[in-house]
Amino acid sequence: MAPRPYWKGYLKLSLVSCPIALTPATSSTEKVSFRQINKETGNRIRYKKVDSDTDEEVTGDRIGKGYEVAKNEYLIMDDEELEAVQLESTHTIEIDQFVPFAQIDKRYYDSSYYIVPNDDVGTEAFAVIRKAMEGKGVTALGRVVMNKRERVIALEPFGKGLLGTTLHYDYEVRKADDYFDDIPDVKITSEMLKLAEHIVASKAGDFEPGSFVDHYEEAVIELIRQKQAHEPVKKGTVSTPKNVVNLMDALRRSAANDSSTKKPAKKSKKRIEGQREMLLPITGKKKDAKETGKAAVRRKAS
Repeated sequence: MAPRPYWKGYLKLSLVSCPIALTPATSSTEKVSFRQINKETGNRIRYKKVDSDTDEEVTGDRIGKGYEVAKNEYLIMDDEELEAVQLESTHTIEIDQFVPFAQIDKRYYDSSYYIVPNDDVGTEAFAVIRKAMEGKGVTALGRVVMNKRERVIALEPFGKGLLGTTLHYDYEVRKADDYFDDIPDVKITSEMLKLAEHIVASKAGDFEPGSFVDHYEEAVIELIRQKQAHEPVKKGTVSTPKNVVNLMDALRRSAANDSSTKKPAKKSKKRIEGQREMLLPITGKKKDAKETGKAAVRRKAS
């Protein structure tokens, strides 16, 4: 079953509009997560909200929002007052303009959402807008209010629906010159460049996100499995790259090594949607028990 929509409203292009729903295109719930606990009792730590001056606990009905106008001086804002700030983009994504997809600087991308029509009546209008964008090869730019903040959102055809990506404002994106201006200009010999290009070519491939592996999370899962099975914890060693003394020699050895050891990337196994693992007792160091334990740890830790 698809997750519940994060936002519902309307998509509007000139006089054409249709009801739509936005759902986050990514999720982090599969990652291993930890709780803070009392190491002496093993109990979870809970936090209380207290007054910074009196140290008295404050209940939810007494907590409001405040804008700091001076040090330790706040202007209290009621939810009703904030709700009164109604913009059309609170319930409607109105397309302001269309731009070539390649013109959008990747630094401005923030969060992505799947956009679908929200009822049968608006499906035709939704399909017309999507098809027109697809035919012209453009991205639509509009505005949407999320979490009491108006965001610019880029819309592009994606399958039978649209992919909406919120964009950072210009003042949120740091200027590259502040970091790159101090990098000195370096003159590169043609031989060095050819060797480097050879290494790049030897590692060429296709973008396959399914082949990406979070090695750190796998190591954490293995650590949890070892502790769960009361096995000795194995400490790994990390080698630090050495400073390059002779760049030309390093390039030659890298080119020779990559040419002789290049192998096709392995495709990861596709996870079956809805697949559930059961926590089974770990009975020893047998391979099957370890694999079962890893799956169980992933479900329990997340």
